[in-house]
Amino acid sequence: MILHTESFGTGEPLVFLHNGLLTGLTDFEFQRDHFRDRYHVVLPDLRGHGESVNDELDGFFEDNATDLAETFDHLGIESAHIVGASLGALVGIFFAKQYPAKVKSLAISGVIAEKPVNWPELHKQDTFKWRQILHYEEAVTYYNQMHKADWRKFIEMGQSEDWYPFEETQDLSAIDAPVLCMAGEGNPNETKSVLYYSGKHEHVHASVIPFASHLVHAEQAELHTKTLELFLIQID
Repeated sequence: MILHTESFGTGEPLVFLHNGLLTGLTDFEFQRDHFRDRYHVVLPDLRGHGESVNDELDGFFEDNATDLAETFDHLGIESAHIVGASLGALVGIFFAKQYPAKVKSLAISGVIAEKPVNWPELHKQDTFKWRQILHYEEAVTYYNQMHKADWRKFIEMGQSEDWYPFEETQDLSAIDAPVLCMAGEGNPNETKSVLYYSGKHEHVHASVIPFASHLVHAEQAELHTKTLELFLIQID
């Protein structure tokens, strides 16, 4: 499946993979405007989001990695810097493992490396939060306007306690490209994961950003962007 994609600027491709229930144009807005003068900023809608219409979410991460590879081929992109947050970061990990030749670097945030002991309770809290969206008419209208596919299926996907791909997030050794892992200090499991990754993998750089939690790229957009910029400069 070729993903619906918006793009800005010219230069090396810099691909941003959005968080769940957002789209290429509604996430990473600060980063997009900052980098568009120096990079070819590429903003795909992941499967089932925005205008990438597909209600088949079984094998979501593997399929999105394949979708992204097909989209690269369609756009004539041989390889790119990949930046992902939360759901998009998970897709980025799968993509970097399955298509290493297409990845110049990978920057991720909002990721948990190992399954926490209290995962059942964390998952219960998250699923309750997502289900609450369905009870607010304004939120339902907003997401109906944003997504052409049935976005409720994404919430259904997250109801399973086994939806999170810990078997992939626990080990980044199969990724050859340089990796930047960021976390907000307000999320202990993600902060722990940043330190876990950098201590276990020499090619992983770590950054814990203050006054932020899960969505560090939005909560501290300037710090996230500056850290990402320093990472990219080191690679170039």
